[in-house]
Amino acid sequence: MSESGIPVGVFDSGVGGLSVLHAIRSLLPAQELLYFGDQAHVPYGPRSLEEVRAFSEEITRFLLRRGVKLIVVACNTASAAALQHLRLTFPQVPFVGMEPAVKPAAETSRTHRVGVLATPATFQGALYASVVERFASGTTIFQDTLPGLVNEIEAGRLAGAETRRILEKALRPMLAEQIDTVVLGCTHYPFVIPLIQEIVGPSVQVIDPAPAIARQTRRLLEQHGWLAQGAAAGTLRFVTSGPVRPFAKILPRLLGESAPVEGVRWNGSNLPD
Repeated sequence: MSESGIPVGVFDSGVGGLSVLHAIRSLLPAQELLYFGDQAHVPYGPRSLEEVRAFSEEITRFLLRRGVKLIVVACNTASAAALQHLRLTFPQVPFVGMEPAVKPAAETSRTHRVGVLATPATFQGALYASVVERFASGTTIFQDTLPGLVNEIEAGRLAGAETRRILEKALRPMLAEQIDTVVLGCTHYPFVIPLIQEIVGPSVQVIDPAPAIARQTRRLLEQHGWLAQGAAAGTLRFVTSGPVRPFAKILPRLLGESAPVEGVRWNGSNLPD
């Protein structure tokens, strides 16, 4: 395999990371990509940081055995729980992680009142606290964990009644507090941006971090000489630790294209070679 053909590994607890994968695919269409969705353990949000850290480390080992050289942790919860640990454990591997886009929100908010939608584990992590402390001075942050929303998105109910109810419950009180910006702190949430925008109206900006993650992935690939060149589309492969058929069925709707999906099963705390 040539250096330019080295695949990028992307992982998430489920289908949420496909929002990041889509941004990477759009920016780097020739790059070979391998996506791992840990649907056996979705959602990560309510789990302990230690548990998510263990899942993330084993998924990283699995991706490295598949020949991946750069890994995108396309999950805010896993980034909060494990990104620092992964960089210490695998110092030879470049990682790209998710960071809630509080900085651009604070910089562009006119009311200095910002809503952040994320999982409990993301809010509990040191990464989020550090970002708020460094960049949100003078900005009032309103938070909500949107219980149940990840499950609705995993099931493909992007505009269903329950999805709307969850979003309305979170966003209406924030709008009453005069927020003018919503930060999406979970990679599942960009798939319901149309519904979020419908609820908050055109005067409220919704920040999706995926394009910035794609740009950082390109910078690291260029830095290491791994950026794929050419007009041909790069190979796209998927692995799920959950049922293959539902994952394969939702791919065209969320990603706009289909590709082979492989199923693997966790054996206790380990994944197969």
